[in-house]
Amino acid sequence: MMEYVRAFLAMLNEMSPYLMLGFLIAGMLHAFVPERLYVKYLSGTGLKSVVMAALVGIPLPLCSCGVLPTAVSLRRSGASRAASTSFLIATPQTGVDSISATYSMMGAPFAILRPVAALVTALVGGLAVGRMERGLDKAECGAAQCAAEEGVAKTVGKNRSLGSRVWEMLHYGFYEMLQNIGKWLVLGLVIATFITVLLPDDFFRAFADNSVLNMLVIVAVAVPMYICATGSIPIAAALMLKGMSPGCALVLLMAGPAANMASMLVVSKSFGRKTMLVYLAVIVLGAMGFGLLVDYLPGMRETFVNAMPAVHGHEHGMSVSVLNTVCSSLLVTMLVVAIVGKYYNSIKLKSKNTEDKMKEFQVTGMMCNHCRSSVERGIAGLAGVTRVEVDLASGIAYVEGYVEDKTVIDKVVELGYEAVRK
Repeated sequence: MMEYVRAFLAMLNEMSPYLMLGFLIAGMLHAFVPERLYVKYLSGTGLKSVVMAALVGIPLPLCSCGVLPTAVSLRRSGASRAASTSFLIATPQTGVDSISATYSMMGAPFAILRPVAALVTALVGGLAVGRMERGLDKAECGAAQCAAEEGVAKTVGKNRSLGSRVWEMLHYGFYEMLQNIGKWLVLGLVIATFITVLLPDDFFRAFADNSVLNMLVIVAVAVPMYICATGSIPIAAALMLKGMSPGCALVLLMAGPAANMASMLVVSKSFGRKTMLVYLAVIVLGAMGFGLLVDYLPGMRETFVNAMPAVHGHEHGMSVSVLNTVCSSLLVTMLVVAIVGKYYNSIKLKSKNTEDKMKEFQVTGMMCNHCRSSVERGIAGLAGVTRVEVDLASGIAYVEGYVEDKTVIDKVVELGYEAVRK
């Protein structure tokens, strides 16, 4: 038992300072960069808008569930299919929190290549969709662009005090973000702990010369399941300790967060089947292509393996600094507060809204606060709705006002989720 605890704490201590830094930067991006400002630069179908969408998406700390409503919102605000697809591909693969955590557990080469690979695959996917849909996008962009620019002007014109922005930064980075990815981060660490302790050190070495087969297996497992960009890191690191090649680990880091069954269904529904097929093909082929480069270019495999801190920690024992211990303690404390707060708010919300006799709709498919906000804003915008509150923990949307049930359900479905009246 103690062996499992030591392995878990070793990975937690390795990641925690970088996760704390990543959450802080994520909060800064959320609080100080107006969301609709992005749309202004994402309306075209050419290279410029696709590049801009990828560059905007790479640092954003959105997982594959959170990026979907954001991309749908961008699309409806005037962003083109090409730019939206580029954003969809780039964003879930990375994020400031996962990039910093990748550096802590897997070294600088992985931390550098991961966003580079996300950028390249996003450009390829975006340009392919732009070429395929250019005529349709041109017809749609004219009216939408004016509305987008007007929305940007209105958003930029809203002034908030520095104090309120700082509070929003801290609340989002160290509370909402932990609610969004905390479960997946812990799950990733637990899985990595079992891999580290139970599998023999040379488990994957017998298959080291067959990277393509290993990659196909990883794709087959990673694409249907859901795992966030940060949660995939300890799993990939643990598998590398058991002999998996760095190229195969890269495939897991790219394909796992960016593609899952839920995201593919939403992309197909919101952007069209052709866009979904391009989206999936670019992620899978791009991940395998970069993985093969890492495994077979002269000297690349050795560079990635030798730069991996977890390998050296595994070989020479765990060293724990005061900074790591403090960051781990803070991270665990904030995670507990975030999770308890999530379910406490759920109980309080249910009690209040049941007493007020609000309509209840069971919404399925929401996995993070970005999903909740998207549903809340969408329903709130319907004519006749006077108040709406969405509880992420239970998946219930409480709606007050004179509005047809079908109207609410249709709006939720339009946003990429499912809903039924309770």
